[in-house]
Parts: sequence; C-alpha cells; structure tokens
Amino acid sequence: MTSGAPHESEDHDSGGTTWRTTLRDEHSPVDLKTDQPHSARMYDYYLGGKDNFPADREAAEQALAAFPNARIASHANRAFMARTTRHLAGEAGIRQFLDIGTGIPTSPNLHEVAQAVAPDARVVYADNDPIVLAHARALLTSTPQGTTAYLDVDVRNPESILAAPELRAALDLTRPVALSLIAIMHFLPDAHDPLDLLRRLLQELPSGSYLTITHATADHDEGMERLAAAYRAGGIPAQQRTRAEVARFFDGLELLDPGLQIVHRWRPDGETPTDLTDAQVSFYGAVGRKP
Repeated sequence: MTSGAPHESEDHDSGGTTWRTTLRDEHSPVDLKTDQPHSARMYDYYLGGKDNFPADREAAEQALAAFPNARIASHANRAFMARTTRHLAGEAGIRQFLDIGTGIPTSPNLHEVAQAVAPDARVVYADNDPIVLAHARALLTSTPQGTTAYLDVDVRNPESILAAPELRAALDLTRPVALSLIAIMHFLPDAHDPLDLLRRLLQELPSGSYLTITHATADHDEGMERLAAAYRAGGIPAQQRTRAEVARFFDGLELLDPGLQIVHRWRPDGETPTDLTDAQVSFYGAVGRKP
C-alpha cells in the first residue's frame, strides 16, 4: 500500500446515476507496476480473472504452493461478501455502504449486490491501489436510483477517508453506514496498529452502523502462515491472525448470529458448497452492529 489522500474531484452523470471520481483518475497516467506482484491482481488470479500480469501469476503460484486452497478460500470469501451485503441491504435496511480495500472489480461487486436488493443504496469504494484506479470506471456503474463513488485514499489514514469530499457527497454520516473491510486487515501488520485504525473509523459512524470483516487465519491449516510468508517474500505485508485476535476487531460491537465464523459457516445459502472444510477456507468473518 502507498499513501493516499483526497484529490480535487468533479461530478459526472451517466444514465441518471451521479458519481464522483478524482481528476487524477482522468488526466494522469496510472503506473500499474506490472513487474511487481500485487495483492489485488493475485486475488483476481485466484478468482479466475484476467486482470493480472506475469509477476502476479508467478507470485500467486508460489502462494498456491504454500496454501493450495487459496482459490477455494478466495471464492468462499467473495460469497460471504455477497451474503452479508444482501442481509444488510435487506433485513437490516442499510442504504449506505463504505467498502475499504475494494480490489479489482469482479462481478458481482458490492454495489451490484446491494443495489439488486435496494436500488437506492449509496456505495463508496475506497482504495489507493493503482490497478483499482485503472478499473474505477467499471466500478462506477450503478442503478439510476443509487449512487456509486470511488475514493483514492489509504486505509492507514482514516481521517482522510471520512473527510473526503467524494464520501461526504455520497454518504450522510448522521445515518447508519455499513463499513466493509473484506480481506484487507491481514495486509495491516500489528506495526500499523490496525485496532486503532479501525477505532478511528468506527468512532465517526453513528449508532446502528455495521462492520463486516474477513481475515485470513492459520488456526485450521498452517499453510495459511506459509501463504502469508510467501506474500511477505514478494514485498506484500501480510499477517494471519487467530480467532481471538480477529475477535478483537469487533470489541464493543454486537455480533450478528452466528457470530465470528469461518466464512462458509456464516448463514450459508443454497449456493454455498456443502463439502467445504474449515481448513480449506481458513478465513474468519463476522458482522457487528454499533450500539
């Protein structure tokens, strides 16, 4: 990750949908650094996408050698995002979503899931990875009733996220927001004090907001620690955590049933494979509500 900050922005209208992007997105070339492995492109490779380069594929294959179930885990993680988003937009009635650590747009994206349930849902994506900047236009396609925005910032600077004009134009922070950190916290080692970063984000959100997190763990397969080591060897910070360590991210929140689970066990639906094991998935996930 690199440092990000809000930039001057402008409004666009497309098919009745208002969205915002930074001027840098439109007028400056993006250095994708294709000679270096990138976590978002590696994830895209696991999911069977095409937005990756030789350095990403080489690093991903090394990671797969360390943890052969990485593809299974990635698909289970993606499915958890869809199930939790449908619940929040449906039963919980949430109409505002902030997705930090967006990653490459692989359909269905969070806004597609949310707006399929609630067409008027407003979604802000926040990331500062160059590959995501290059794909921001694909993310910024919404229902006519809804709003989708992209924010170029660094998760390590929560205040810049919450104060960004792009976010303030799209979301009303006096009303509940669903904060989503899907497969991002394990890229924040303890040296970055992720608990404090999360606290600073949540303290600005009102009562009735929600937090959704997924996180890699070696509790059920030590291959996940080898996977984290493979990422670190490729220059990508990574730290797997235990169940107790992941649970700390939800301190002070009310966990929705069934609590913190390996993600395929969180309210499985008819599309959830029934033969998945905890060792194969090795991702914890939960949804918490701010009292």
